[in-house]
Amino acid sequence: MIIDINSDMGEGFGPYRIADDEALMAQISSANVACGYHAGDPVIMDRTIRLAREHGVDLGAHVSFPDRMGFGRRRMDMDLPELECHVLYQLGALAGLAGRAGHRITHMNPHGALGNLASSDPAIAAAVARATMAFDPEIAFLVLPGSALEQAALEMGGNVVRLFLADRGYLASGQLAPRSQPGAVIHDAEQVVARVMRVIRDRQVDTVDGQVIPMPVQSILVHSDTAGAVDLAQRLRKGITAGGATIAPLTRHI
Repeated sequence: MIIDINSDMGEGFGPYRIADDEALMAQISSANVACGYHAGDPVIMDRTIRLAREHGVDLGAHVSFPDRMGFGRRRMDMDLPELECHVLYQLGALAGLAGRAGHRITHMNPHGALGNLASSDPAIAAAVARATMAFDPEIAFLVLPGSALEQAALEMGGNVVRLFLADRGYLASGQLAPRSQPGAVIHDAEQVVARVMRVIRDRQVDTVDGQVIPMPVQSILVHSDTAGAVDLAQRLRKGITAGGATIAPLTRHI
């Protein structure tokens, strides 16, 4: 079995940093880089791209609503053609910097409110998928299993890699539990590792209301801004390899 470990990267701004990207990059196989909308700026993007290339880590675009003040976690209502332009703009910005650094975009992962809406709203999912396919039909969509974005991408002939968020609670629908709900964010590292190993082994997970749902995934996400993210990624690497799986970038799944 091949498993990808990915993380959201480059989520600082100017001189401000939100995570230890350098240490975490050594523990993952794919990176989702903020494109300046919820976090990041051209200099941070360039630095993160080069760091990913040095470590042999796949490069993804972590696209968002233009919401720096809210870290991309606030819904923004916009016409679908406008949304497509915003997604395409971010992909293009990351690709321009990546090309100069000798790296390339392999995947796309929507962040925060945009990610939640793309997972649940077929119209928004289709807009995100159209923009991504227009940019490059060969790159992969990181998706929640059974989500609207997975369906939209597959209907357009896109590549999908199914994602599990290591420290986030799930609803019975397969969507992420709202952060305001108890159990939406799991802070205990041992509990996070145990549930990830269960997902890999049994392809299922407990929901926040005690149900059990299928969770067939190829990629595990470690949030870089989670306290102890580097230690958590190290624990996951150790557990996954001890269980007989191989850790490899997203491109191994396309």
